[in-house]
Amino acid sequence: MGSSWGDLPLCYHGAISKMECEDILNQKNKDGAYLIRDSETIQGAMCLCVYKKKVVYTYRLFRTFSGQIALMTARGVEEIFFKSVEDLILYFKKKNRGLAMHLRHSVKRKAVSLIQRHRPPESAPV
Repeated sequence: MGSSWGDLPLCYHGAISKMECEDILNQKNKDGAYLIRDSETIQGAMCLCVYKKKVVYTYRLFRTFSGQIALMTARGVEEIFFKSVEDLILYFKKKNRGLAMHLRHSVKRKAVSLIQRHRPPESAPV
């Protein structure tokens, strides 16, 4: 996959499981808390996970062939394309944009090492 997603925000948690993600958001216990993680089922996709009333809603993020980012929507709903993950987050911080809850509280990752899948270390031992 490489770094084709560009610079990823601090709310990107890497390859954590759906269960780990739900644990993190449940601990935060704030409506509108969100994070981004790698999809467990679709290689190369990511998931935007949003907490609302003790339920975690998951939305898939895809990179298009042209390099834009799209949120997978229901059939019949027009897809919106973004230049970056940050642009997508800014868009969905506004109310009534189609998510179960607008994005309010970014849950930042604790360790930078979680993003090594996308950015290999500069001096990795061989």
